[in-house]
Amino acid sequence: MKKVLIVSHALELGGAERSLIGLLDALDPNVCTVDLFLLRHEGGLLRDIPQYVNLLPQVSSYTVLARPMKDTLREGHVLLTAARLKGKMKAKQYDKKHRYIDSSVALEYSHKYTWHLMPDIQPVTEYDLAVSFLTPHYFVVKKVRAKKKIAWIHTDYSTVQVNVLSELAMWSAYDHIMSISNAVSESFLKTFPSLRNKLILMENILSKNMLVRQSAEFYTWFDMKKVDTISLLSVGRFTNAKNFDNVPIICKILLKRGLKIRWYLIGFGGDEALIRQIIHESGMVNHVIILGKKYNPYPYMKDCDLYVQPSRYEGKCVSVREAQMLGKPVVITKYATSFSQLEDGIDGVIVPMDNEGCADGIARVLQNPMLMKVLSENCLKRDYSNSNQVGKLYSLL
Repeated sequence: MKKVLIVSHALELGGAERSLIGLLDALDPNVCTVDLFLLRHEGGLLRDIPQYVNLLPQVSSYTVLARPMKDTLREGHVLLTAARLKGKMKAKQYDKKHRYIDSSVALEYSHKYTWHLMPDIQPVTEYDLAVSFLTPHYFVVKKVRAKKKIAWIHTDYSTVQVNVLSELAMWSAYDHIMSISNAVSESFLKTFPSLRNKLILMENILSKNMLVRQSAEFYTWFDMKKVDTISLLSVGRFTNAKNFDNVPIICKILLKRGLKIRWYLIGFGGDEALIRQIIHESGMVNHVIILGKKYNPYPYMKDCDLYVQPSRYEGKCVSVREAQMLGKPVVITKYATSFSQLEDGIDGVIVPMDNEGCADGIARVLQNPMLMKVLSENCLKRDYSNSNQVGKLYSLL
C-alpha cells in the first residue's frame, strides 16, 4: 500500500479547497493511504473530508501563519512572529523597488522566512508521494520525507507579480508540478520557462454526487425572492480578482436595459466593505444582495436563473464548473484563461471585461430563452467532474 501525504492551508469555502475535497473523494483507499496535514484546522469544508483520510493533528507552530501577529505574539510565538515580520518588511522593500501593486511576494515570504523554524511534518514517516496543494510550497520541500514530491498551481501567473528568482528556487525543488489548465500552464511557463519538463496537466476534480446531494438540502426562496425578477448569482471570495466591486455598476446598466433583476453575491473577504459602499453609492441596495458566507452555496446555484463570474482573472474557476454541473447557463468575463474554462456559445458565454460590454453580453443571454435552454442542456450532457484525472496521480506512485 502506497503512502500519500497532502499538505494545504485550511479548508475555507474556496474553489481550490473544494477541488482538494474532490481530489480526496476520488482517491481509492485500496490504492493508497492518505494523510492530510492542514496548517490550520479551520473552514466549513472540514466536515467534508472523506472518512478514510487521516487528518493529522494540528501543530501550533504552523497556525502562526495567516493570523494577526499581535495574537501570535501574545501566544508566545516570538521567533516565528519576528520571522513573519521580517518577511513582510522584505516583501515591502521588494515591491517598492519593483513598483509592484498587485503582488504576491508577501505571501511567499511569509513561508520563506519561517520554514526553518517549523518542526518536521511526521518526521518518522517516509511517504511514497508528498503533495503541496497550495502555494507557497516551502514546507513539503523542507519538512517532509518523501520519495517523490509534487506541487500544485492554481493561479494565472500572468496576473500576479512575484519574485521570479525566489519562486523559481521554490518550484525547482519539486519532482513534478501539477497545473489545473492549459492556460494556467502557458502563463506559468512564460514566467518559469525552465520548468517545462516538470509540468503535468491535471484538472481539478469535483464530486458531482456531493454537489447534487447538497443542492437539494434546502430551499432558497426566503433569501432569493424571485417574484417577477431574474436572479443572477456569483460565488467567490470578496477580493480584487473576483471583480465583485463592479457588480453594482453592471447591475445598474442592466436595469437601464429594462431587465428586472436581482444579483446575489455569496462569499466573504477583505473587499466586502468596498462592495457594500459601491452598492449604496450606486443605489443598488434592492438589486445587489450580499448573502454572505455560505457553507453550502449549491441550492442557490440550482435556483438562480443565470450564474455569472465577472472576474478580472482566474486559474480555472471551480464555481463556474459547479454551476455547469447543475445545468445552469453560465456567463464569464473574458479574463486571460476564459477560453480554457468553457466553449463560448456552447456550454457558456464569454462577455467583455468592461462594465458596459459585460452588461450587454449578459442582457443578450437573458433576452434569448432558446440560448439559455441550449446552454443548460449542453452542460447537463457533459462530465465536469474530471474524476478520471486521479489516474495521473496514481501514475506518479
